[in-house]
Amino acid sequence: LQKGFHAVGLSQGNNIIRGYIARYNTPTVHTFLSINGVNAGEGTVPGCFPDMTQNNEKYFQLGGICDMLLEQASRRAYTEFAQEHSFQANYWRDPRRKEQENYFKYSQLARWNNEGPNNNNATLNENYAKTERFVWVKATEDGMVWPKEGEQWGCPDPDNPFENILPMNETEWYQKDLFGLKTAQEAGKNYFEQFVGDHLQFSMEDFDRWITTYLMETNGNDKHIRIEEQEEAT
Repeated sequence: LQKGFHAVGLSQGNNIIRGYIARYNTPTVHTFLSINGVNAGEGTVPGCFPDMTQNNEKYFQLGGICDMLLEQASRRAYTEFAQEHSFQANYWRDPRRKEQENYFKYSQLARWNNEGPNNNNATLNENYAKTERFVWVKATEDGMVWPKEGEQWGCPDPDNPFENILPMNETEWYQKDLFGLKTAQEAGKNYFEQFVGDHLQFSMEDFDRWITTYLMETNGNDKHIRIEEQEEAT
């Protein structure tokens, strides 16, 4: 591994790779293939996802028991104890503004993203820049990660989190290049894939194609191409 390696992450396992890149990245992760990762965090509990497609209108399940679960999840996740002992708490990202201060103060994800007034670690950008290629794979019907757009660095709109999801290029972490995502995009390092289906329900044909396209090289030359690339960020 001294000369570096490729890394493939599945679901929450992506955060192990992300943490390694953020804190070390030596030896270097040359290509990070992220499949259905909680890259931009988990914004609500499974079973309480806002449904924005029913009857072609915005329809929301949040309310009653879901509101209570959301409150309890944030209350428990945003403590030093939880962040030190719960892997799931590390990527909990309550999108409501009233929880923003606690998110900035306690969240491991906030630190990795350089979010908040007290998180400004230039080493995160330097380590992120060492990786040559990022492949972000989204499940179009993901029922485990919300929002699913977060698998490709979208996030809830802070002003209207349960009605509007911002694409990557409209997020604060992209526009301010908080940890190096915009720099990576401008350098042509980001690649975007998706498959039709639920969380991790990709086909082996898809998986083989991702491996062949992004992780395998021929005669030492880089033969990688972009496939189904996300709309160009501005």
